[in-house]
Amino acid sequence: MKLSVEGLKNSDFWREKGYNLPQYPVEEVWKNTIERPEWLHIGAGNIFRAFPAVVQQNLLNNNLSKTGIIVCEAFDEELIDKAYRAYDNLSVVVTLKNTGEIEKNIVASVAESLKACSDYRRLVEIIRNPSLQIVTLTITEKGYAVKDEKTDSISVDIEECWKARGGVYKNTIQMITDLCYERYRSGQFPLALVSMDNFSHNGTVLKEGILSVAERGSSLGLYDHGFLDYLNNKKLISYNWSMIDKITPRPSEQVRRSLEADGLEDINEIITNRNTYTAAFVNTEEAEYLAIEDVFPNGRLPFEHAGIIISNRDVIDKIEKMKVCTCLNPLHTALAVFGCLLGYTSIADEMTDPVLKGLIEKIGYVEGLPVVEEPGVINSADFIKEVIEKRFPNPFLPDTPQRIASDTSKKIPIRFGETLKSYIRKSEADLSGLIYIPLFFAGWLRYLMAVDDNGEEFTLSPDPNIDCLREYLTGINLGDTELKDGRIRALLSREDIFGINLYDHGLGIKVEKMFLELISAAGAVKRTLVKYLTEAEE
Repeated sequence: MKLSVEGLKNSDFWREKGYNLPQYPVEEVWKNTIERPEWLHIGAGNIFRAFPAVVQQNLLNNNLSKTGIIVCEAFDEELIDKAYRAYDNLSVVVTLKNTGEIEKNIVASVAESLKACSDYRRLVEIIRNPSLQIVTLTITEKGYAVKDEKTDSISVDIEECWKARGGVYKNTIQMITDLCYERYRSGQFPLALVSMDNFSHNGTVLKEGILSVAERGSSLGLYDHGFLDYLNNKKLISYNWSMIDKITPRPSEQVRRSLEADGLEDINEIITNRNTYTAAFVNTEEAEYLAIEDVFPNGRLPFEHAGIIISNRDVIDKIEKMKVCTCLNPLHTALAVFGCLLGYTSIADEMTDPVLKGLIEKIGYVEGLPVVEEPGVINSADFIKEVIEKRFPNPFLPDTPQRIASDTSKKIPIRFGETLKSYIRKSEADLSGLIYIPLFFAGWLRYLMAVDDNGEEFTLSPDPNIDCLREYLTGINLGDTELKDGRIRALLSREDIFGINLYDHGLGIKVEKMFLELISAAGAVKRTLVKYLTEAEE
């Protein structure tokens, strides 16, 4: 049995094997969507298929919508051919519960899948349609960069794309800006732009990126003056803040074998030329949270009936900070870094190690929660307990520290730096009393040496800053007893990495000391963790 529209007609097969099928006329919904689109999503990765696509499926199943989603991929267009069109845009979403129970859903809410470059004319048709209410994004933090970090000017890629004038884009934010210009020219229709990426104040970052591109384009005569007014008009364009939370690792071999045992064909893992891992199925955890700021200039779907929290910006801000800066993301990052150093290849396995579990409990409960502002709609203590006791230890969710360790330098200023800033705002400028956050910083320096706790070399996870970061560690070796040339001090002073200058707040020297402990010899990583956890108990 193959995953296809034709295959779905054999409904008895799917039901006998325990699959939940769409409860709506799929092809009619697709036709409605193409003619009168309401939701366009940019970013065709696994998190989209496991969460936003399922949200819309639930609305359709309950007769709360008549249209699906159109998805566009701008970074890895190979996904569209191999993971979408090859299966008639259908997905098998496999929910792996911590009890071992598996829930299997055939998701058909994606009506059309597009490639940003070759299908750009179709994108223009969609964006010009007055019916469009919302454009959402899951393009990762890196996707929002529009400026050269060294010069703070618009990137060369964007300038080159403008010169080409062919609808060929290397920058997603530039593409979205140009699409907004098409909507502006077609009638200045209202629209909500909603980043669903996992970082602080994502809507503001999106707005700043679009305005930077628009201002530069206007200066070159590519956009007329009224376009900037349109982008800044709150009654016409919104840049909603949001918080999304659902762990969606790469496709599991165990899940694939299970689906094949059901009789499914052609569901092997797909690895694209851009090193994206995908398949006809997505495996994900049961827990999920999505909160979106309630500003929709062109109306919206009844998201609250699909489990989404719709609230004001203040509440969304508190939810996002609670999750991203305290209750999940920093704990995940700490497990990732120390997991790589200690040779783990599974987050769930790490949670069976009392030392690593103790570390993230200290980072979260002891040093994070004291500065959390309760959002009201979610209890932070309950949230972090679910993360530590149920979500991370889920042995049926095949997630790895190596995946989570990607792009750590981009994550630290938010996941840890914002917590430090919260302490400072509480008039606690001296942060030297903190133990576990600086211990993580020291562990990350140790990780950057690319030598594990046994003294064996390992491969660092991808990070756009990896080359320049590694330069700070040049010449440092296991067994060193002092830091001689000031390079570590230069790194720990970087506010763009840590959110603050660590030396201004009593943490720099502390991290240096901990780092020296971690590099004292093979085996020092585990011994140092045990030492600081034991001292705390005493």
